[in-house]
Amino acid sequence: MGIKDTLLAFMGEDAYRPMDISSLSRIFDIKKEEFKAFKNVLRDMESEGLVMKNDKDKFALPEKFGYVRGKIQAHAKGFGFLIPEREGEKDVFIAGSLLNGAMNGDKVIVQVTKEDRGGIRKREGEVVSIIERVNTRIIGEYEDSRNFGFVVPEDTRLTQDIFISKKDRNGAKSGDIVIVEVTKWPEGRRSPEGYISEVLGKKGDKGLDILTIIKKHGLPEEFPQKVLSFADSIPEEIDEKEYKRRTDFRDWNMVTIDGEDAKDLDDAVSIERLEDGKFKLGVHIADVSHYVREKNPLDKEALNRATSVYLIDRVIPMLPKKLSNGICSLNPKVDRLTLSCVMTIDKKGKVIAHEIHESIIRTNERMTYTDVTKILKDKDEELIKKYDYLYDDFLAMEELALILNKRRMKRGSIDFEFPEAKITLDKMGKPIDVKPYPREISNRMIEEFMLVCNETIAEDMYWQNLPFVYRIHEDPDEEKLSRFKEFVYNLGYPMRTNAEIHPKMMQEILEKVKGKSEETVVSTLMLRSMMKAKYSPECVGHFGLAAKYYCHFTSPIRRYPDLQIHRIIKENLNGKLEGKRISKLKGIVEYASKQSSDREKLAVEAEREVDDLKKAEYMLDRIGEEFEGIVSSVTSFGMFVELPSTIEGLVHITSLEDDYYVYDEDHLSLIGERTKRIYRLGDSVKVKCSRVDIDNREIYFELATDENEEEAVEETAKELIDRILDVKQEFKGLDKEIEESKELDKTEE
Repeated sequence: MGIKDTLLAFMGEDAYRPMDISSLSRIFDIKKEEFKAFKNVLRDMESEGLVMKNDKDKFALPEKFGYVRGKIQAHAKGFGFLIPEREGEKDVFIAGSLLNGAMNGDKVIVQVTKEDRGGIRKREGEVVSIIERVNTRIIGEYEDSRNFGFVVPEDTRLTQDIFISKKDRNGAKSGDIVIVEVTKWPEGRRSPEGYISEVLGKKGDKGLDILTIIKKHGLPEEFPQKVLSFADSIPEEIDEKEYKRRTDFRDWNMVTIDGEDAKDLDDAVSIERLEDGKFKLGVHIADVSHYVREKNPLDKEALNRATSVYLIDRVIPMLPKKLSNGICSLNPKVDRLTLSCVMTIDKKGKVIAHEIHESIIRTNERMTYTDVTKILKDKDEELIKKYDYLYDDFLAMEELALILNKRRMKRGSIDFEFPEAKITLDKMGKPIDVKPYPREISNRMIEEFMLVCNETIAEDMYWQNLPFVYRIHEDPDEEKLSRFKEFVYNLGYPMRTNAEIHPKMMQEILEKVKGKSEETVVSTLMLRSMMKAKYSPECVGHFGLAAKYYCHFTSPIRRYPDLQIHRIIKENLNGKLEGKRISKLKGIVEYASKQSSDREKLAVEAEREVDDLKKAEYMLDRIGEEFEGIVSSVTSFGMFVELPSTIEGLVHITSLEDDYYVYDEDHLSLIGERTKRIYRLGDSVKVKCSRVDIDNREIYFELATDENEEEAVEETAKELIDRILDVKQEFKGLDKEIEESKELDKTEE
């Protein structure tokens, strides 16, 4: 443990009280000649925001002084939230006037001014220190004026325009989409300043929208020439010595099964029926690690990227095409190097034996999900005849997949039915179709085979006690889980209360609501209560899969963790893992886990933003059209409605004009004060697309009034008017009687 870690651990103790540098140096027995270095360490820690110093020059962790360290998540309306670094700590609301120049994504220290009061009032705070600026490059639209220019950031969470002097505009003209390098940060009322480093094109140019998102997220566009040259130097032919030393599976029947447009085919499957209802399942994965050796140019670039990013009509690959679509892709009827996991599985779905081989294969066919589904589900005679020599294999695969799924479900694995969007673009990049991506028997079959293979590999390596990269999914957040339990209890689905939550409990709830109107609401809330899966050198299990051991082994062309563990497995198979190497690997897998988790998160954000953009574009041509949908989320400002196409839009609370609606947080619903009409999560509603905001990727809906309902409302209105007229008439009669009575009184007087 280094001096920084030692100091942090010491200051993190409950008994620790703020100390000055002299006291700390005495406790840590710092010699006179070491004092300057020790002082510099503390200074560095202070600049990094790891420790803080009070007005008496005493050091402590920020939280000891009532400060919180984290990242700013800004909102387009000017305010923001601090997302604390420490897991489980609540977010802090920060008013726009108290951001003090901090921008979206910046690492900061915030002083908490108001604490959370049992959920009644959110935590509030003020930015007191900016540790790290992340918006050094900003993309936006340039606007020219007489004496200067400015750039309006494309990211609406960056609410301040960037000032550009005339000499720094780099030829940009009004309406150009540009990249700005920030030179001065906002301070007080002063705007940030910068210079234009690149003009990307005019707003509306073909492909510029997706390119902007790529640039915004800092995704790599091209491979460095050094990397491409190295890839080009790799021979196409397999070295003869590899044929001699590897297990030869070329005479086995095996196929790849992927989508029609897939080019990076990294997994093939083989199957054989054994006696007593057993199966021999082979999962054969491209041996990318044979070409991408540790620390060669390909490896450094792959680690930097850590994942391939799929943006509808383009891919930002982890590896150059020479490998991803060429020598590593398991194309049909050509020899390929692989790492094979061959499992013997009994009729109950249990893996009773397995072997891992460095292998060489030759796939028979490049199958698609569509064709395999037609063979198995539709019994397509033409396709069955075409692939008659593989037909029995496909039947065996289907049978085994169902057995594996049954076993997985029995142990409590949670299977969410949330469809992904399949977005089709025309040649100009305009969306022409949005629909759910089909998840047929062929897709499920490959899913089951990859899952059982990943588990088998992870368990094998765990018991060998070697450094490894696991895919983990921690237990749900306790607070969120408690709210979920309360919500489903109110729906009439009590959860078993145990000291320890088990995925089986969650799965039982999903089974009970299957096919019912509340299925969507329960599934959505359950997913929100869960943690996000990530990579880790520690094997803590995968909650969602109800698996003790899990890893990603099956996609080394597009995921770095898979590539890294292939290397470890091969070194282990060849007896090369010993003391020094094992120690070195511990650091390697720790870094690979964090880097891969971070890059995966970035890729998901970019992919989601591109999808949201194209969905908004798609709905732009459908303003005024009506759709059936389901309430997918309810908030204090309205409700989100999801269409069968997976497109989601907001029905803002101000558009609900028939009543004043109150948000019921406990039941996630909007309730009309007068009508008592309720809109809940999972309700079916009819909506009309009213507005689309392309810049913010937002779609707005209004509730469409049913014709019968309109007639009923009109009828009610008529009855009300008639009743008012009757009452008026009655009052007129009453007035007349009063006047007559007055006249009579006068006469009597």
